[in-house]
Amino acid sequence: MGFIKKVTLSDVDSLQRISIKTFSDTFEKDNSPEDMQNYLSTAYSLSKLSNELENPNSQFYFIYCEETIAGYLKLNIADAQTENIDTEGLEIERIYIDTLYKRKGLGNKLLEKSISIASSLNKKSIWLGVWEHNAPAITFYNTMGFRKVGEHSFFMGEDEQFDFIMKKELNQ
Repeated sequence: MGFIKKVTLSDVDSLQRISIKTFSDTFEKDNSPEDMQNYLSTAYSLSKLSNELENPNSQFYFIYCEETIAGYLKLNIADAQTENIDTEGLEIERIYIDTLYKRKGLGNKLLEKSISIASSLNKKSIWLGVWEHNAPAITFYNTMGFRKVGEHSFFMGEDEQFDFIMKKELNQ
């Protein structure tokens, strides 16, 4: 349970499916159907995901539960990072688990994978953005040693929302 596989360009259709499902499950109750549809069709288009997969400074990983993709992870370094938080850090841009597979330790496994990759690249920290109203995720990240270091705004259509920037220092 919980094996991890690097995502390749040939997996783009599966990546699109799990991306749309997990983002929708997490945020659709808090956003209008129009804003959600517009966001999903832009952020998770096959062409955008393909470009992200081809970026040498980004990596995607699937986590499986038996033979089913249960979640995924996107990591960024260097100029692929979405914010200039830490030039010697690794960004977790996306970490999502399908609702059916939550509370099975899969998020921990993806976070461990992130830390392992950051360590292998001699990164001093890992960081991420998390929606200010996603209390379960914020609690999880606090438990895992992340601390709030800032925030940024994020637009869903015309609705300005805020993400907390959370960072974890790594022991080198």
